[in-house]
Amino acid sequence: MKSSGRISAKLSKGLSALIITFNEESNINSAIENLAFADEIIIVDSYSTDATVSIASSFEHVKIIQNKFINYADQRNFAINLASYPWILFIDADERINPALEEEIKTIIQKENAIVAYEFSRTFLFNKKPLRFSGWQTDKIYRLFRKENCYYDINKIVHEKLIVNGKSGIVKNKLLHYSYTDYSSYKYKMIHYGKMKAIEELNKGTVPNIFHFYIRPVYQFLYQYIIRLGILDGKKGMIICYLNAYSVYERFKELKKLRSNN
Repeated sequence: MKSSGRISAKLSKGLSALIITFNEESNINSAIENLAFADEIIIVDSYSTDATVSIASSFEHVKIIQNKFINYADQRNFAINLASYPWILFIDADERINPALEEEIKTIIQKENAIVAYEFSRTFLFNKKPLRFSGWQTDKIYRLFRKENCYYDINKIVHEKLIVNGKSGIVKNKLLHYSYTDYSSYKYKMIHYGKMKAIEELNKGTVPNIFHFYIRPVYQFLYQYIIRLGILDGKKGMIICYLNAYSVYERFKELKKLRSNN
């Protein structure tokens, strides 16, 4: 039986909720249900090999478009161009909006003001428990913006940068980020990010050396674990800081490979 996928509480100014996916079968059902207040939900999938598309297809009012993945900035800009409404809410499949944040979003898009983009603070959840330090205490990211005023910088292909033509603000309520569920999946994500960042480094003409392979990863770990107080997150902090540092190592290992192939 199909889920109703019903989009409730239509918003007068119009809100398009966007998600880009690849193999998100464990998250996609909850992600769609969490966005039921939007005027439309659009999923841009990069040809998932799991049940992501079939699960999303069970929601009658969800639009699903498959598009070859080039990089994150390109995929996000592609999704923006599909949106029918003036306001964009861009959510990752592992992020969730609580009721207070939902009400804040509804209020924002019906206001008459000059702010065209809003940053969200996020609570990083490690196995469903908050990670309070390790660099995440000041984490902010653009998630709500006006379509006509914003686009993603095509030169930042991972950890994308939103170009905002106008004033920006910060929402009061935090977004929940269920990024870490187990060691293997988070390590895979960090390796993937590292390889994408290697392309950015290649485009900048970076030549990897001993500094990049050894000092940069060690610095990354110590910065997050000591300066950014990851030590106060206990074992969770050590794991996250280590894997983030490992991603730096993977970046330059991949860069060396890319340069040798050119």
